[in-house]
Amino acid sequence: MTTIEVKNISKYYGSQKALDDVSLSIGKGEVVGLLGPNGAGKSTLMKILTSFLPPGSGTALINGLDVQEDSLAIRQLIGYLPENNPLYTEMYVKEYLDFVLAVYGGKRNRKEAVDRVVELTGLLPEYKKKIGALSKGYRQRVGLAQALVHDPEILILDEPTSGLDPNQLVGIRQIITDLGKEKTIILSTHIMQEVEAVCGRVVIIDKGRVVADEATGKLGKLGERKLRFRVEFKEKIEAKVLTQLPFINKVNLVEENQWLIEAAENKDIREDIFKFAVANNYNVLSMIQEELKMEEVFRRLTVQ
Repeated sequence: MTTIEVKNISKYYGSQKALDDVSLSIGKGEVVGLLGPNGAGKSTLMKILTSFLPPGSGTALINGLDVQEDSLAIRQLIGYLPENNPLYTEMYVKEYLDFVLAVYGGKRNRKEAVDRVVELTGLLPEYKKKIGALSKGYRQRVGLAQALVHDPEILILDEPTSGLDPNQLVGIRQIITDLGKEKTIILSTHIMQEVEAVCGRVVIIDKGRVVADEATGKLGKLGERKLRFRVEFKEKIEAKVLTQLPFINKVNLVEENQWLIEAAENKDIREDIFKFAVANNYNVLSMIQEELKMEEVFRRLTVQ
């Protein structure tokens, strides 16, 4: 079942193009990482999906509801944590969350809902304090709690771990991972390890256009120009011996007797390497195909 459907969305700020004919579908229960350089259009897309901004052209549907025509209903379905995480710093944690929940309305038990989300986001040690007295990490937890307090089906999180220390990162990531078991999540971040840790799919936007949309585990195959293989020989081999082979483009010594070999053409050369080794009495101890790391793929797709 499709939860989010974006069809040919474009958006301009004056003469500046923020989104250029963007289309994508996100199914129920998916956790999607939204990546892109600064100014790529990520935040604009998220604001359109949450009905904070109208698209210039195209349509966006949330559970079949149009973001322009059904904005109030859509805001009930979505929990949104914007990048700057605006909070009322003079309010106490539970007071603020109760206020947010009251804005959503309904006949829910507010105290029970607030207590649930305070426990879920790890705010119990600090909930008696004013928000202004909290650390950066706990303020981020409050922001996440306000996005969750009305129990939305969909979470849209813009840089939820920005500025956090390594220990705080682990806590927030674990919360997102747990939430991903039952909710649809769009997570915008510049931290590649975060995407690899919590997202099943990656969408990369550059200059307002989608340049990649792939399962996280398969992203390394994108942006490849030539196949690369990590090969360990038992014997010492000179680089010039390998580079003279017609099926090898270039080599790099990773560590003793272990080489990173790039194919001359975009094809599997493992059999060629084995034949070379046998013909020259070399022993191959290991050989695996290398995929590009997410950072490399990101740079290849977005740096021009």
